[in-house]
This record gives sequence, C-alpha cells and structure tokens, in this order.
Amino acid sequence: MALYRALYGMLTQTLTAVGYTSLAHFSFFEVRENTSTQQKSLHSNRLFEPGEMLSAFSAKEIFREPSYLTVQTAMHTHITLFPEYLQYINHSCSPNVFFDTNTMQLVCIKKIEPEDELTFFYPSTEWKMAQPFHCLCGAENCLHEIQGAYYLPDDILNQYRLTSFIQQQMQSRHQ
Repeated sequence: MALYRALYGMLTQTLTAVGYTSLAHFSFFEVRENTSTQQKSLHSNRLFEPGEMLSAFSAKEIFREPSYLTVQTAMHTHITLFPEYLQYINHSCSPNVFFDTNTMQLVCIKKIEPEDELTFFYPSTEWKMAQPFHCLCGAENCLHEIQGAYYLPDDILNQYRLTSFIQQQMQSRHQ
C-alpha cells in the first residue's frame, strides 16, 4: 500500500507540474483537468494499437437536437454517452480514436501510448454542430473552424474515418 501511495504521489506531482489535475480514474482511462483552462480531457493509462476496441458505449439519453455533449447517430438522433467519462474525449483534426456508432464501440485509429489524450474528429459523427468552434488542436492538418461535416468538402472528409450516418449524408448531398 505504501508503494501505491508513493507512485500515486509521484504521478500527481508530474501531472501538476505539466498543468493537469487528475479528477477520476477508470480501468484504462483517467479524466484530467488543465489547471490553466479548466478544460477536461480523457487520457489513456495503457498502450492501444490501431483497430483495438478501447470501450463499448451506449446511449445514456437520446435527443432530437444536438448539444455540445451529444454524438449524432441519425438525422434527428443525438445521444449522450455511457460510460459518461467518454464525454471528455476532445476534438482533434488528427484524431486517435473513432466512435463507431454501428457497433457502439470506441476504436483506436492511431497508436495510443500511456498518458496520451484521447481525441476524435467531431465531424466524423456530427453533420451540423450545435456549437461550432475555432479549433486550436495544433495539428499540421488543422481545419481551424469546426462546424460539422456538412460544411466540409468531400476531399477533406474522405481523409477521415466517418460514421455510416455521415457517409450517407455526404451521398445525399450529391443527389
């Protein structure tokens, strides 16, 4: 027990030194808060390889309209996620995970090391977002304005893994 407390203390000091506070621990994940911005994020506690399932998920609640906390699964179907800690997966234009809304699995699409933040490409699930925003992900391919897949050309969208709903919407806009 003393060894556990010592290791936890070292981890807490490291997180604080780089500007994070640990808020909650789960089997393979940890919710952290940036001490400067108060933005929460989900981080991995282990290695994940591309194609590996990180977590199954389900709909905690279903809504007809989007919110900043929902994932779109159909034109008028937006779900909040269960387990709830998945809501802390932030956007990146160079994501490492994908919400597969057919299988209801969170899937690794790029190698994830322990400590890495989990990120997904919001337009991979969102046609028109409730709260568009200016992206500051810092990726080389950053799109800067994130509003949903509706606002992006096919050549950009085709660079990403997309839900079947978003793929259907892309096909519909060309008919």
